[in-house]
Amino acid sequence: MLIELFTSEGCSSCPPAEKWLSALKSNQDLWKKIVPVAFHVDYWDRLGWRDRFAKPEFTATQQRYAAAWGGDSVYTPGFVVNGKEWRSWFVGNVIPASSIKVGVFRLSLAAGGKLSARYIPEAKQPRGLALNVALLGNNLESDVRRGENSGRKLRHDFVVLHLIKIDMANESNAWNGSVVLPIRAGNDKPSALAAWITENETPIQATGGWLR
Repeated sequence: MLIELFTSEGCSSCPPAEKWLSALKSNQDLWKKIVPVAFHVDYWDRLGWRDRFAKPEFTATQQRYAAAWGGDSVYTPGFVVNGKEWRSWFVGNVIPASSIKVGVFRLSLAAGGKLSARYIPEAKQPRGLALNVALLGNNLESDVRRGENSGRKLRHDFVVLHLIKIDMANESNAWNGSVVLPIRAGNDKPSALAAWITENETPIQATGGWLR
């Protein structure tokens, strides 16, 4: 399952959520059943601290989710599990489990950073699919000097440093796609990647792993 956290260094409520996400590094289901990613949004930047990981396209992603749910606003920390809003995190509920097998999703990474993906759904897939690939940074730190977290050293994991999205090609109900990953993503070197398949912006299958 894909766990998306929408967060910001300018939000004083976000560090506990990020600490919870970081704890997934020791979860035995990491990359097998659980694929966590943290999108830093930019709408907190106007309050005095510019989050170096924030991008307007990440804010747009959260806004699309909110619109799909019929909401009129976005907030942080905001969790999304397999494309659905997950507010139960705030009361300590466990991650919603899913036993539905939707297909087989495999990745291969070749020399030069070419990532190839192949997805074979359990049932015939009549509509188009997209491949999303995120390069993730871990053990990243920021000394925040202004805003709600002024004076704090914040630590981040599973931070989306670079995101690529392409349409996949259908060949006899086997969906394929390939992307070339950048060697670096900004000033921070990625240490992991996450990939997920979406149908009409909704995640349906995810996987990932550590980069060597």
